[in-house]
Amino acid sequence: MLLKITSHSPPATDIGYLLGKHPDKVQSTTLPFGTAHVFYPEANETRCSVALMVDVDPVWLVRGTGERSGPLAQYVNDRPYTASSLLAVTMARVFASAMSGHSATRPELAAMPLQLEAQVPVVRCRAGEATLRRMFEPLGYDVHIAQHALDEQHPEWGQSGYFSLTLAGTLRLADLLTHLYVLLPAIDGDKHYFISDDEVQKLVNKGGDWLRAHPEREWIMRGYLKRQRSLVREALGKLMADSDDEADTEAPAADAGEHSLERSIGLNEQRLAAVQKVLVDAGAKSVLDLGCGEGRLLGIDVSFGILERAAKRLAFDRMPPMKRARIDVQHGSLTYRDARFEGFDAACAIEVIEHIDAERLGAFEQTVFEFARPGMVVLTTPNVEYNARFASLPAGAMRHDDHRFEWTRAQFEAWARGVAQRHGYRVTFAPVGPIDVERGAPTQMGVFQR
Repeated sequence: MLLKITSHSPPATDIGYLLGKHPDKVQSTTLPFGTAHVFYPEANETRCSVALMVDVDPVWLVRGTGERSGPLAQYVNDRPYTASSLLAVTMARVFASAMSGHSATRPELAAMPLQLEAQVPVVRCRAGEATLRRMFEPLGYDVHIAQHALDEQHPEWGQSGYFSLTLAGTLRLADLLTHLYVLLPAIDGDKHYFISDDEVQKLVNKGGDWLRAHPEREWIMRGYLKRQRSLVREALGKLMADSDDEADTEAPAADAGEHSLERSIGLNEQRLAAVQKVLVDAGAKSVLDLGCGEGRLLGIDVSFGILERAAKRLAFDRMPPMKRARIDVQHGSLTYRDARFEGFDAACAIEVIEHIDAERLGAFEQTVFEFARPGMVVLTTPNVEYNARFASLPAGAMRHDDHRFEWTRAQFEAWARGVAQRHGYRVTFAPVGPIDVERGAPTQMGVFQR
């Protein structure tokens, strides 16, 4: 079986530092089920490809612990050629440091998003091409798939359940490797070793935030854990408990600091009123609130704990049926493609983008403006220039402990205009809150319209 990863980020050969494998050498590793070879078919400043080829021992397949469907399957099967748990185990062994996101010599490179492409010549997916796309497209990849015929000499036999898969995206190498590590065995549906409790922790460790937010996470967990319900429930519980613990213990304290800072000028109420007016004036009939928090508008959020508080605040259990049918809260992520985001007149992201890592803003842009593509998008974000007017805020500090950045008016407008130009929107800007002659308003709002 074969996996090829190509870097298009110059100097492209730097990928060798992350993988710990020199481009000028062929390196081999002995595994219990065969031998893994790592080599570079091409290596130059603009394009560098690394190939991982796994030569599976057919005798091991007969004697190994993998499940077989009958005597013939021991000798005639697809395991040496199809990306599966064998490839995932090899990646974890051969590319261990790269998969963990660490580099002793180039730590800054390990944290940097790169323009990467991954090619897997043969993937078995009995559920079909649509399922393959549902696995990878929400993670921000451009996905190219070619289905293999059962027999090229007999086209009348139709298509097989095998596909060639190519993924392209801008992301950390560690993220690409962990996505493949989890998803390839889940899609294949067959694991070559006994599934135990240890697999649950592996799944949680490798899945992390991206699996928690994936719209197909339960399907992925069932495939990875071979549909063992008790293990799937345990994995889901661990995965979501990590998220809720963080949200329930850290976010309220940080939110309290931000809210107390802005309460003196009634900024939150002014923000919601400004957004509501824009939506009403535009005649929006359906609105998606991205990063809805405790549901003061409506919407989607990444934390189950926060969504539960939103449901309580909205009193869903006491709401009249006609009104309840018009409002919903959903768990999801703003940086992964999600079909539930599509088809709305308008989308709002109120004080949201500053909570997203700067390197993930491109994924947010793609999710909202390219895939969801509502008629209107309303964004608000803090104006860092105004921070000096908050007497209790230390110089240089941000308003919230979870803010990844806070922009000046010029920075926000430059980013917003670029987004609008790339996706066919026009954007206008408006201040929200009391206006300081020198520093502007505390909140800046961008309204994008198609």
